[in-house]
Amino acid sequence: MTLLAGASVLDLSRLLPGPLATWHLAGLGARVAKIERTPDDDYARRVGPLDGDVSYFYRHLNEGKEIVSLDFGSAQGRAALLRRVGASDLVVESFRPGVLDRLGLGFDRLRAVNPSVCLVSISGYGSEGEMAAVAGHDINYLALSGWMSELMPVQGEPTLPGVQIGDVLGGALTAAFAAVSALLHARRTGVGCHVDVSMTAALISSNPLGLSYARAGAGRDGPGRDLLNGGVPCYGLYRTRDGRYLAVGALESKFWVRLCEILGRTDLPPRHWQNGQEIAGTDARAVRAELERVFAGETLSHWQQVFSGADCCVTPVLRMDEVLKHPVCAPYLGDAGAPDATRPLPLRPAIRVLA
Repeated sequence: MTLLAGASVLDLSRLLPGPLATWHLAGLGARVAKIERTPDDDYARRVGPLDGDVSYFYRHLNEGKEIVSLDFGSAQGRAALLRRVGASDLVVESFRPGVLDRLGLGFDRLRAVNPSVCLVSISGYGSEGEMAAVAGHDINYLALSGWMSELMPVQGEPTLPGVQIGDVLGGALTAAFAAVSALLHARRTGVGCHVDVSMTAALISSNPLGLSYARAGAGRDGPGRDLLNGGVPCYGLYRTRDGRYLAVGALESKFWVRLCEILGRTDLPPRHWQNGQEIAGTDARAVRAELERVFAGETLSHWQQVFSGADCCVTPVLRMDEVLKHPVCAPYLGDAGAPDATRPLPLRPAIRVLA
């Protein structure tokens, strides 16, 4: 994967958003050096199960990178870092706004050393405004961006997701996109730039459906009453006999018809929202209750066999240990069998260059 071959990146970030962003850049061929002020500077080293002296989490995020211990809080360390900046194309950091400036490593200083260098700064709330210097974590960015209220199940209480949606979507992916854009600009003009990434702002713009309702002044009907959160039987999660779940995404009528054919339910195809079924209406609730009864009658493995190869948007809700072995998912990890505890999973991003 060599789309970014020749690009040199300095990663000053910690934890998840910045390191995951530069993980993607490394996967595209960039040469990434992760700079840590001390051997224990990045808390990610102790997050989750350990592989020797560091966590699998840390190994995954930093695979393929050069790990450099360099205390850029000291004069000697700053000088060493600036020498590296002189030979780099991009710097990624996730300190609170103003920290690099106070260290004497702000963008003006970096640009004085290397006029074409780009700086991507990742923070929870951006570099301007009343919350610029306020600390936060994924849960806070999801809460302020409106995402947490969108994650409510039918019971109506917010769900605390076990995956860092804000850090990944608002932080890492947005920062990776910003980094590639900045590199393109610098390559075209010869002039670097400083890009500011607000994870909260990125989350807001990444929810176009919810945002469109809010801008139109149209209230959402709430959990279990909208098209995508349980208001239609063709789109939802169904419990199986063994306590597992199926994800049914037959939003389009053609997929719904195929689903009903497989289930042998010739009475159900007309009862679909595209045919006028009221979202969260009496008929929608009745059909959902019927599907709940049907799917609860068999195990997840049974339904996987029934829907194998069927083009109607039905998939099992997999555990992560099952993802490692799934024929579709495992190739992205480079290991279709059981994980090998003696080595980290190889770097293999989902972006592939086909021609």
